Amino acid sequence: MTKTGTAPSDTTLEELERRATAHRDRPSYGHDALIACDRLVRIFTTDGVEVQALQGLDLLVKEGELMALVGASGSGKSTLMNILAGLDVPTAGAARVAGCDLLGMDGKARLRYRREVVGFVWQQTARNLLPYLTAAQNVALPMQLRGRSKQKAERAEELLAMLGIAEIRDRRPHQLSGGQQQRVAIAVALANNPSVLLADEPTGELDSATGEQVFAAFRRANEELGTTIVIVTHDQAVASEVRRTVAIRDGRTSSEVLRRTEVDAQGQESLVAREYAMLDRAGGSSSRGVHGVPGHGAPRGPRTGAGPHRGVAGRRGRP
Repeated sequence: MTKTGTAPSDTTLEELERRATAHRDRPSYGHDALIACDRLVRIFTTDGVEVQALQGLDLLVKEGELMALVGASGSGKSTLMNILAGLDVPTAGAARVAGCDLLGMDGKARLRYRREVVGFVWQQTARNLLPYLTAAQNVALPMQLRGRSKQKAERAEELLAMLGIAEIRDRRPHQLSGGQQQRVAIAVALANNPSVLLADEPTGELDSATGEQVFAAFRRANEELGTTIVIVTHDQAVASEVRRTVAIRDGRTSSEVLRRTEVDAQGQESLVAREYAMLDRAGGSSSRGVHGVPGHGAPRGPRTGAGPHRGVAGRRGRP
């Protein structure tokens, strides 16, 4: 009678140790990204009812990017921004910004993070500035709080000039237009030279022409200072002006649009957009796939748009 069963394994102890070492030394998810959110979860409890605002969200943002986050009301994008700004703490998962662990910081480290690592611009223009200070004084205040009093006046002048509002340096907020207030707010957010600038609907209370001026200020900060900028917006004009737009739906990233400029044989430029659905490692719609990480983003079916905008898109579905 012949015995049946599993053949003995040829794997040696040395081989197992080698595999374990290789697995341990493998780069972690988002190791080269400035912002890395890995399976981020945020649960709120109200009157005994749990609401899961973020449901395992993944996001990578590289240093120097200017990108937009879009999504319907309640999708989780504002919750994500509050976490990245250090104003809220996730329930589970991992989040790192410029090497800072957003789950492991104590109160003192979180305050230092908000002063030195991130800048923030709110939608409400009045929320960004102190009404009894001039534009230049508002810009200088974050530097004073950080202990950089010597350079604050010069730095404030430089930022206001870069954003095209040097002439209003001695005016108080009530003497400024909405667009001027938001550009001063951008200067305030940039005062301590943060690694990341976050903006929550910064053009939401402005008309389209003024909104274009404010977005131009963000672009100038990105190009001249190299600041990484993440903008939450419902404004399609703003979303279409950045190279990368990430859509959030039901607490997870659902799709991503990458834009690039191409030049044809006749020397004519056209903007090409390609949309990707985010797939998790099981193949379901999720958020892995940003910048070629495991669980690649799957391009949707082709569609050629009218005019210079052409690209890849397809029928949207639930993640």
